[in-house]
Amino acid sequence: MTPETIQYKSPGQLLEGLLRERGWTKRTLAVVLGMDEAKVGRYATDRQPVTADVALLLEDVFGVDASVFLALQCSFDIAKARIVAQPDPKRKTRAAIHQGLPLSDMIKRGWINAKDVRDPTLEDEIVRFFGTNKVEDIEILPHSAKKTEVSEPATPVQIAWLYRVRKIAHEMLVARYSHDGLATAVAKLKALLISPEAARKVPRILAEAGVRFLVVESLPGAKIDGVCFWLNNHSPVIAMTMRFDRVDNFWFVLRHEIEHVLQGHGRDKEKFMLDVELAGDNSASAEIAEEERIANEAAADFCVPKKMMDAFVARKAPFFHDRDILAFAKMINVHPGLIAGQIRHRTNNYTRFQNYLEKIRSVVLPNAVVDGWGSVYPVEL
Repeated sequence: MTPETIQYKSPGQLLEGLLRERGWTKRTLAVVLGMDEAKVGRYATDRQPVTADVALLLEDVFGVDASVFLALQCSFDIAKARIVAQPDPKRKTRAAIHQGLPLSDMIKRGWINAKDVRDPTLEDEIVRFFGTNKVEDIEILPHSAKKTEVSEPATPVQIAWLYRVRKIAHEMLVARYSHDGLATAVAKLKALLISPEAARKVPRILAEAGVRFLVVESLPGAKIDGVCFWLNNHSPVIAMTMRFDRVDNFWFVLRHEIEHVLQGHGRDKEKFMLDVELAGDNSASAEIAEEERIANEAAADFCVPKKMMDAFVARKAPFFHDRDILAFAKMINVHPGLIAGQIRHRTNNYTRFQNYLEKIRSVVLPNAVVDGWGSVYPVEL
């Protein structure tokens, strides 16, 4: 707009101003344009919107660029719409929910009882899933994000997974928890490291120690390995995704979460000890939290005692032959995949020794509380 036209708030006001400058009446303009006088009057009083065709006619007559008339018309239309529009404070909330949550996946997994994302009952179902009274209180929103003991705030996808885990954990029945009981259970678990098939005993051993152990398939993009949290001071929960179906990863993540329980991490803070990419880039971070460092060390030492692993690496590096790995594994009574996993981590070479990394998920799931891989754990609505 030019300085001469910027004072006007609508195309009708501009048209009236141009008529005054020329001393014209609306009838005069109607004659010049070859247009009905009543129609000119409607343009001048903003009762009829100025179209592109009309704007070009006015440009020819007054020398004012057609885009000026159209810009004023657009601003005027928006101003009128704002007057009649009903503000909806829930609109931003709904946008955040649809943008952040993998709703289609949650529906497919049976977490939300809806046909699809267009189901009119979807919002009520999401409120039910998160256990809130209204949609604004759902914790994926910035003002109420769930606290977790990780370097970054939990994402909406991760929070959705955590809520599913917590809902299932509330319905599990296990023995009364005691620290000594779990310490004894760790010794029992240690004896299972020799064979992937022995891992079928894990859920029962943990339940007898008072730990709610469950396996919930991850959601796309969550990158969660496991979590430890407490329902109350006497009810620890360990959940895993088993997204990597490998013997070394299973035992490392499990022992990592057990150490969180033994140390009481998150017990008094009502926080989730959420572990993301334990075997990825985050595992070697120099900024790792103290709780995570403690859990990592306990997990690694459980899989292969550190002093023995250090000595093995010192003797054999950089050449690790199959016969040496097998002999070392036999000597310390663990599966060779655990030795291979340690070497892969220490050398940062994750392409080696794939033949030792046996699958274990199919052994663990039949005896565990499971949600995912086609199975929907029944929870009370």
